[in-house]
Amino acid sequence: MTSVPSHVTPLRLTQPASVDLARALPMFGDEGLSWLGTPVASTRPGYHRYLIDLSLTIREHAPSLVFKKAAFVDLGEARRTADGCEIEIGWQSSSLAPLFPVFAGHLKLTSTSLSLEGFYAPPGGDFGAVLDKAFLNIAARGTARWFLERTTEMVAAQAPADRPARNPLPVDGVST
Repeated sequence: MTSVPSHVTPLRLTQPASVDLARALPMFGDEGLSWLGTPVASTRPGYHRYLIDLSLTIREHAPSLVFKKAAFVDLGEARRTADGCEIEIGWQSSSLAPLFPVFAGHLKLTSTSLSLEGFYAPPGGDFGAVLDKAFLNIAARGTARWFLERTTEMVAAQAPADRPARNPLPVDGVST
C-alpha cells in the first residue's frame, strides 16, 4: 500500500437519488457536459476540462454566505461498474492564487445514489492541513457537497417522467 502525504485528506460524500443510468451516462460524454461549465482544452488525453465557479455555502449564517472560486474540473471517461459507473474527477484553482483545496478522486453513480470519493489537499502543505483539521475541513467538504448536489440535480432531471426523482438529501461522511 502506498503512503499518503500527511497534508492529503480522504473525502467521501454520498447523496441518495433515483438514477436512470441509461439516461444519465450520456450526460458525461463528449456532448453532454454543457451543464458543468465552459469547456476548455484539457492537458490530459481522454479527459474533458471545464471552467466552473465552485461554490461554498456557509449555511449557519442567515442569510447564507456564498463564496465562489473559479476552478478547472477535469472528468475522465465514464467506466461501467457492476452496479453503475465511475468517472475519474479532479479540480483545482484556475488561477495562480492557490488558496483553494485540490481534489482528485471518482464520481460514482448507481441506480440509488451518487458518491464522490477521493482525496483533497488543502493549500499550504502541512501547515494548511493543521488549519484544515482545526476548522473541520469546512471548505473542502462544503465545496464537494455543492458539486455533488448540483450533479445530482442534473442527473435527477434525466429521470423518466413516470418515475419522479427523489428529493436528494446530502449524506456526508469523511473517512479518516
